[in-house]
Amino acid sequence: MQEDILQIKSKVWLEKDGELVFGSGKLRILKAILGTGSINKAAKRLGMSYRHAWSHCISAEKRIGQPLLIRNKGGKDGGGAILTDYARGLLKKFEKLEHEVNVFTDKRYRAIFSK
Repeated sequence: MQEDILQIKSKVWLEKDGELVFGSGKLRILKAILGTGSINKAAKRLGMSYRHAWSHCISAEKRIGQPLLIRNKGGKDGGGAILTDYARGLLKKFEKLEHEVNVFTDKRYRAIFSK
């Protein structure tokens, strides 16, 4: 087998009672909100509708039981959103977990497939 052309892929997500709570999609949305200060701008950056991005945030908040965003309603100056301290911590922890899982799976793949 030609191991040099094969790659290992893994996906990490968090569940509660069998339902998705947080994964790479929600991570991307929250990171985009962090970078833009707005759900609308984040959605545009990611090529999705505001409603889609917003529903991801709301569903994660409900399942986690913690607010992830502090929203400022629009108006003449526009609205905005910032991540709560909890959400910032969740991003850091999830990214660390995802990285460590990838490092582990890469090592195991090489150990098993190079035999």
